[in-house]
Amino acid sequence: MTEIPSIQWFPGHMAKTRRLMQANLPLVDIIIELTDARIPASSRNPEIDKLTGGKPRIVLLNKCDAADERIVAKWCDFYKKQGVAALPTDCRSGRGLGQFIPLVKEVLSDELARREQKGMSGKPIRMMIVGIPNAGKSSFINRMANSKRTKVEDRPGVTRGKQWVSLDKGFDLLDMPGVLWPKFEDPLVGERLAFTGAVKDDVIDIELLAMRLLDRLNRDYHSLLCARYNLTDDETADIEPYDLLTLVGRKRGMLISRGEVNTERAAIMVLDEFRSGTIGRITLESPPEADA
Repeated sequence: MTEIPSIQWFPGHMAKTRRLMQANLPLVDIIIELTDARIPASSRNPEIDKLTGGKPRIVLLNKCDAADERIVAKWCDFYKKQGVAALPTDCRSGRGLGQFIPLVKEVLSDELARREQKGMSGKPIRMMIVGIPNAGKSSFINRMANSKRTKVEDRPGVTRGKQWVSLDKGFDLLDMPGVLWPKFEDPLVGERLAFTGAVKDDVIDIELLAMRLLDRLNRDYHSLLCARYNLTDDETADIEPYDLLTLVGRKRGMLISRGEVNTERAAIMVLDEFRSGTIGRITLESPPEADA
């Protein structure tokens, strides 16, 4: 088994985002926390609970079209038992977004009733959207606002400042830059964030990361892995991660001089195809009750 890479990435603008979040909390009614449905636990910033001061919250399990439906359903049940509203969404297809505004109204029903009694029913509901880099916040806002209000790129760290976006029907969204936390106590958390692209690839050993991912997929999503790369059970039985990366590269014809495999090119391809959902619907974490 390959070693777990030590991954840390906390640029200076992320520290600024933490201060921005705290300063703007009094302006909003609810926190919308966007997570990655493929790594629901690792994509939740553990500092958000402290930073948001007990505000009402909704957890969005984004990119659900690339995630394992069975496990995402278990996560929704897990959050429900904790008293937290959760909603699977996919900003590329629009899946689940039609349920978002009704869910906000449900979570804020007591507050909206108080406003009605005070004759303030026309006051906009203000929401702060937070999440790790590359979770899809900009795509979510663009979908909800029906326009390209924010810059969308498939790399972390694109949004650098806060911005208000007005939605239809009296809802305002405050977009905050994606923020990680200063240190990943569990190296597996940093690794999973790197799998999904939440950490910049240029601070990572790409080949080691791809080897770790392939080893995990060979164990938990064996049939999807074999189908995507034309592998057989015999070829992948008890195979070492480096040999699996080499085999995938050879199957795709990624050869250099003397028939050797370009493992760096193969690693980039594997990570790109996982991140895009091309390999299949995969979730790498189950809720604690399911693990137990």
